[in-house]
Amino acid sequence: MLSHRAIWDGIDALARRQGHSVSALAKLAGLDATAFNVSKRVSKDGRERWPSTESISKILDATGESFDTFLNGTGAFMQISDAPSMRTVPLLGLAQAGSGGFFDSAGFPVGQGWDEVALPTPGEAGIYALEIHGDSMEPLYREGDRVVVSPTQQVRRGDRVVVKTRDGEVMAKILARQSAKQVELHSLNAAYEPRVLEMSEIEWIARIIWASQ
Repeated sequence: MLSHRAIWDGIDALARRQGHSVSALAKLAGLDATAFNVSKRVSKDGRERWPSTESISKILDATGESFDTFLNGTGAFMQISDAPSMRTVPLLGLAQAGSGGFFDSAGFPVGQGWDEVALPTPGEAGIYALEIHGDSMEPLYREGDRVVVSPTQQVRRGDRVVVKTRDGEVMAKILARQSAKQVELHSLNAAYEPRVLEMSEIEWIARIIWASQ
C-alpha cells in the first residue's frame, strides 16, 4: 500500500511537473487553496492527515495526468509485501556523510564504510541512500528515515535535496532558490531559519528521489 508520505510526495511532484505551487494546483482543481499546504498534512497532535481520493481525482482531471503517472512521481516508494524487484544500494548515516572519503567531487559514493539497503528502485546508476539525522525536515523526514539520492538528476527550485559544503557539512533541505552565485535552502521545521550559501561554499547538490519510513 502507499504510505502517507508517498501520497503527499505524489501531489508535490505533480505540482512541480505542471509548473504550479501546491496552492495553485488546488485552485486549478476547484479545491480550497490551502487543501495541500504542508501545515494540513499533520495535525497539531501529530496525527497524519490524508488527502481524499476525491481531491486526488480532481487534480488528475484538472491536469490530464493518469493515476499511473501520479504513482510514478510519488517521491517515495510504495510499501509492498512482495516487491517485483529489489536492488541493493549504498547506505550511510547523514551524520557520517560529512566525514572525508565517502563521496567523490561530483557527489557519487566512494570508499569504504558504507552499509547496504535493499530498495525497490529502477536501475539508475549512482544512486545511494542516506539516513536522516536531526529534525530540520520534520514532519516530512524524521530521525532514522532513509532518503534515496541521485547525483545525476538535475535539481530545480522546490526539489528536496542533499547538500554537501566544502567544510564537510551535509544537510537535507528544500532548494528554495538558486542563482549563479548563491543558493537558498529551506527547512520544513519552522524552528530552523533559511540558509543562504555562496556557490563557492558548496561541493555538490543532489536530488532526493525517494524516501522510506
